[in-house]
Amino acid sequence: MWKKLQKTIAPYILYLIVKFIYATNKKVYHHPKDDKEPFILCMWHGDLLSQIFNYGYFRKGWAIKALISENRDGEMIAKIAKLFNCGAIRGSSSKGAAKVLINTLKELKSGIDVAITPDGPRGPRYSIADGIVAISQKSGKNIRCFNAIPSKYWQFNSWDKFVLPKPFGKIDFYISEPFSVKDMELEDAKSLIKTKMLQHSLI
Repeated sequence: MWKKLQKTIAPYILYLIVKFIYATNKKVYHHPKDDKEPFILCMWHGDLLSQIFNYGYFRKGWAIKALISENRDGEMIAKIAKLFNCGAIRGSSSKGAAKVLINTLKELKSGIDVAITPDGPRGPRYSIADGIVAISQKSGKNIRCFNAIPSKYWQFNSWDKFVLPKPFGKIDFYISEPFSVKDMELEDAKSLIKTKMLQHSLI
């Protein structure tokens, strides 16, 4: 009973904490022009919380769904994402990968943006999995890299070095111009994505 209650209440508590933290930070947005085309949002697993606010400012009222794993951590992330009006495409790269790919392509075709953490859910940190390249090439949609740099933050001792900004600081939000990996070899495409993602990443 207590564990079930924790699972129910915890997402709401975390949601309120996150809202407070970001409300107290000065936010500086380094955003290109929005071309209104559906795109693939690329973000690091350890920086995913900030991108909720980054995306929300960039595309007010636009629909987005995130690829979220089916493990226990993924369940918590999906619940918090829902509170921020972000949908979920649940799946695993090891189980049912084809189904996840099909569902993702359907969402992009219908005009919904899709968010992906290419180094998640298991890492290693700052790695680029094959999935984002396959999704971009098969859908024909461009990729945009999303990053955030807080002036003050806590960094957890997890594989992704998860970052949580501290209150009353400043956060610089970055979004790249849209880019294509069409007709690129897999390793070349992954290298390009990683290079663009690391331009504004905490090392």
